Amino acid sequence: MTDATKPVFDTIEPVRSVKPPKLKKRFYEAELAHLQEELVKLQSYINDEGLKVVVLFEGRDAAGKGGVIKRITERLNPRICRVEALGTPTEREKTQWWFQRYVAYLPAAGEMVLFDRSWYNRALVEPVMGFCTEEEYKEFLRSCPEFERMLVRSGIILIKYWFSVSDEEQERRFQARIDDTAKRWKLSPMDLESRARWVEFSKAKDIMFDHTDIKQAPWYVVNAEDKKRARLNCISHLLSMIDYEDRTSGAIELPPRQPDQGYIRPPKSEQTFVPDTY
Repeated sequence: MTDATKPVFDTIEPVRSVKPPKLKKRFYEAELAHLQEELVKLQSYINDEGLKVVVLFEGRDAAGKGGVIKRITERLNPRICRVEALGTPTEREKTQWWFQRYVAYLPAAGEMVLFDRSWYNRALVEPVMGFCTEEEYKEFLRSCPEFERMLVRSGIILIKYWFSVSDEEQERRFQARIDDTAKRWKLSPMDLESRARWVEFSKAKDIMFDHTDIKQAPWYVVNAEDKKRARLNCISHLLSMIDYEDRTSGAIELPPRQPDQGYIRPPKSEQTFVPDTY
């Protein structure tokens, strides 16, 4: 990666007290397109070098995690960069070591895995909602830093993002989902209950940071008040975390098509076509 293309991200900006003006659509789309081109280069480098990359996305409900993940993966090869969003554990999985089912989704060489929520459910949702015992919660806080240090020692590049959004902005986004029938599926009963327990989740997040913001795998806080800025800032920072080079393929020459050599297509009347509704 050249100095001209490498994103500059030395520190995490504090949450702004004054809301900045909205980004102009043309500027946002141009910057996003540039960053997505760099992500393609990063993808090729990860695959070529056999790197193993894990990116965790945590934060408040409606903080914009899904939107960032969508923009990251939009132009990438799903065989190299995949998203994992594990659902509720089965009865069998509930009896396993907490990290066990997540280990199965870790990357092999040449892969990048984005976790849309992760093993940190045990530090947030589970204790607040009463889905785990106090002892299980305390054990997680003890073992999680060691688990992540072990991942890093094994050669995995572990990057953790926390999306921070204010009470007022979350309220606005929740109302927008309620008003839009195409977005109501995003509001699960768990989301609504977590909203009711805002303070408890805040306390759980503070405790989580206190125990798991370690040198080998620190938390990076994304100011998510403005979705577009959050997307650009997060992708830019992700690119800065790996010193990649452009390993994308050069010009590709399309070979000539094989001659028909007597091949006759079957008649269209023998095939079932999708109706031309539009």
